[in-house]
Amino acid sequence: MNTKALTKKEKLFKIITIGSREDIPSRIFDLFLVVLILTNVLLTFLMTFKYFDPYYGIFHQIEIATLILFTIEYILRIYTSDLLYPDKTKGKAVIKFLLSFDGIVDLLTILPLVPFAGFVAFRILRVVRIFHLFRINATYDSFNVIAQVISEKKKQIASSVLIIFIFMLASSLGMYSAEHDTQPEAFANAFSGIWWSVSALLTVGYGDIYPMTVWGKILGIFVAFLGVGLVAIPTGIISAGFVEQYNLSTSMGKKMIDTGSIGETLIDNKSEFAGKSIREITKDKTVEVLLVIRDDLHIVPTPTLVLKPKDIVVIKSDRVEK
Repeated sequence: MNTKALTKKEKLFKIITIGSREDIPSRIFDLFLVVLILTNVLLTFLMTFKYFDPYYGIFHQIEIATLILFTIEYILRIYTSDLLYPDKTKGKAVIKFLLSFDGIVDLLTILPLVPFAGFVAFRILRVVRIFHLFRINATYDSFNVIAQVISEKKKQIASSVLIIFIFMLASSLGMYSAEHDTQPEAFANAFSGIWWSVSALLTVGYGDIYPMTVWGKILGIFVAFLGVGLVAIPTGIISAGFVEQYNLSTSMGKKMIDTGSIGETLIDNKSEFAGKSIREITKDKTVEVLLVIRDDLHIVPTPTLVLKPKDIVVIKSDRVEK
């Protein structure tokens, strides 16, 4: 009885979470979700035009219907969260999903359904629905690569952003010291120079606030040149990450390292094992999973463990390539 319920739950999880190209129900759900998200975002934009005021009632009804569908999806993701985080208990898995990016976006998206949704703060939550477009990640590999690169390089990117922030504060304080006496309204305090420092460091240069003194212009030239180099730091980090990801996928990809009947394979989004549980992989008795390496963890395979992209799986099978 429990096994049957668990099997149904795994199938549901595979449909709403994995996004397998080979599984027709999962593929249909992904396409339906993309259409639903795009429809919802499109309605959010159209409802801001006075030209479409006569259709506001219809738009509102469609909006409510899409939000109800988002709510159902949200409940199903909570229900299957223990399969998304198989190494955690049911309660901890639910909490981790609720606090994840997807969980927070899902919650903020459906909040306008509550009775006090007329308040401005809740109408603003319509903007959050745009972030549902990241759900297309499950359908297109290019988006997955971007997410993986940002995730892997997040510490380096954060460090470069911190450096830019420090220089932004320093240039703002310096410009205040140089320009305050000449332009007391434009540079009333150190914080008022933040706008100028942002536009200068990020090489935008709107020109609405600019230095007039000699020392201010010298500082402006220095900050402008410095901005070119600072902006290149996170750009270089992300570019290097794309190169590493490409080399990783081409060098390991779908191939297996032959050691007799035992080999290892890197799971990617196109792998036949991606999104499948150990039970599904080993049901035909031709493949035996010996070990799953995820990040720095060595995981003993259990029947409910679901393989994710970038997992390294040690298997025993006659299908290992020679």
